[in-house]
Amino acid sequence: MGTPEAMAWSNPGASAGLGASPASLYAAYGGKEELFRKAVARYAEKDMRYARDAFAQPTAYEVVATLLRENVVAVTRPDRPLGCLSIQGGVACATENAPVAGFLASSRLAGEGALADRLARAVAEGDLPAQADPVALARFVMVVTEGQAVHAAAGVSREDLRQAAEIALAGFAAASGARPPEQATHPV
Repeated sequence: MGTPEAMAWSNPGASAGLGASPASLYAAYGGKEELFRKAVARYAEKDMRYARDAFAQPTAYEVVATLLRENVVAVTRPDRPLGCLSIQGGVACATENAPVAGFLASSRLAGEGALADRLARAVAEGDLPAQADPVALARFVMVVTEGQAVHAAAGVSREDLRQAAEIALAGFAAASGARPPEQATHPV
């Protein structure tokens, strides 16, 4: 992640470079778990800005296209560890850190809920057909983005992830009735 807080949480030896012991650094932030929560909040604010930008797109198709495409970029940045803090942090927790894994799972589910709300708005506005299931569609998109993070961490290339994102976007369009902008403005 790159912030001093995140580096100290994931590598207590890094806190020595900050002139503090891990215990004193954790105490300054209210404990190790609280420090991690702050690091995740900063990660979401800074490194996941693309998700907020996606939700502002005018159509459901563009929301999902932006999420899928920009997530590929985010999880394959050469200046960051591959993958996603929320995914890797949540699945790599030791048993004693179960509250952290729960926090990360809740955060991911909140993102899924926000996407479902945005897709429900698209149904209400007539952008998606009335029979579209916003909850199921949001779950599908989140499963794909989380899978992108896992595959990126395993070394799958950005180009291969982009190809998969385009296939997933076609699947979203078929399942939801969403149309790409060029089809929406120029019906066949």
